[in-house]
Amino acid sequence: MMAAPTSQLVSDGPCESVRARRARRFIVGIAAVAALGGALFGYDTGVISGALPFMEGHFGLTSLGEGIITSALLIGAAFGSLIGGRMSDALGRRNSLLWAGAVFIGGALAVALAPDVPFMTVARFVLGLAVGSASVITPLYLSEIAPPHIRGRLVSFNSLMIVSGQLLAYLINAFLAQWAAWRWMLGLAALPAVALFVGLFFLPDTPRWYISKGRQDDAARVLRRTLPAEDVPAELARIDHARSLEADARSGGWQQLRTPWVRRLLLVGIGLAAVQQITGVNAVVYFAPKILASTGLGTGASITATIAIGVISVLATALGMSLIDRVGRRPLLLTGLAGMTVSLGLLGAAFQLPHSPAVSVLVLGLMVLYMAFMQGTLNTGVWLLLAEMFPLRVRGLAMGAAVFMMWLVNFAVALAFPLLLDAVGAGTTFWLFGVMCVASLVFCKRYAPETKGLALEDLEHELRKAAEPAPATN
Repeated sequence: MMAAPTSQLVSDGPCESVRARRARRFIVGIAAVAALGGALFGYDTGVISGALPFMEGHFGLTSLGEGIITSALLIGAAFGSLIGGRMSDALGRRNSLLWAGAVFIGGALAVALAPDVPFMTVARFVLGLAVGSASVITPLYLSEIAPPHIRGRLVSFNSLMIVSGQLLAYLINAFLAQWAAWRWMLGLAALPAVALFVGLFFLPDTPRWYISKGRQDDAARVLRRTLPAEDVPAELARIDHARSLEADARSGGWQQLRTPWVRRLLLVGIGLAAVQQITGVNAVVYFAPKILASTGLGTGASITATIAIGVISVLATALGMSLIDRVGRRPLLLTGLAGMTVSLGLLGAAFQLPHSPAVSVLVLGLMVLYMAFMQGTLNTGVWLLLAEMFPLRVRGLAMGAAVFMMWLVNFAVALAFPLLLDAVGAGTTFWLFGVMCVASLVFCKRYAPETKGLALEDLEHELRKAAEPAPATN
């Protein structure tokens, strides 16, 4: 399920050279290991949906307690995204992922063994530090190491791994639910974390980070494994030139963020990050069984039904991944938001119907439709844009700041959603998300950049021109 798409990331057809085949194997290997960070992100966020119904009885949780335990990971992820962005600039993309892998292992074991709610809350916060760090570093790593013609697909592969991790969580939840084995649901995340930690020892860092530290020889070695030999000097010169332009500006990452055109890009990135969350995706990811149970479906059946959401998320992300380098980022965002708006309007209406098995199936079908639009377009497009749109000197820091906002909004949604269900009902809650989709559509149409097909350094030049005001003419 998770490995097949990587074989399509680089292909020159049946006549490809030995060098091209080696480059493909190298890139596929990088994608397979690095995107385990995405799979862990997906598993650790998705698994709570199946564990919560049993934790509710075990710990005597109220709706507020459910929100606190769910959102503890998310507030940790918010701070983890800031730590990860800054750490990736200082220590390197690979070494920072190694740190995240170690925290994933310890955090997964801690939540599985938690004796009470306070311990569980702290353990979920610590695990969130790794989730947030990986959410920044993994797409950053993949975007900087990928050749331009496959960058969209390679970075989007991380999105595919996120939803694949969520599907894996739903499958394991459904299997273990018959024994109410919620501790095993949470603890099994340690296994892919170990695979990530070990696999990273065999990967290099990115050429762009090496050059940012003056290590041109290391950068050239990596580029020779991903590009034709004749293209390596030009690519080195392009990256080095972009770096020198940034070095001429004021030193220091935070000072760079005050540069008007960089600040404008940062604000757009923060807006895109907020858009991804205020439109309701993680209300479905975290609380799908609770939502379905509110229509009269039993706990076991509700947990099993979430597998359909996981399957469609994987299929839709794979489709978006195949389209994003051909169609472009903006068209996918706008199409997805329009489809999400319609889906949420219908979903809100479905909750006005009397509870029945047919209504449960209708609600599940509309949730699946909503997730198809979301995962195939908005989720894929936003993560890719955030990995592409910031200049090299502040890329890790700026992406960390944008993802920090993403996790804060995610935290707010997860904390508020159970309370909203109790206060105004599921129908009104999903209509509110629909209104957010309309506002997001307006924002993306006005501000979302198009980044298709350009090398990161050329893209930086184009975005700088677009963001800076035109010079006055006499």
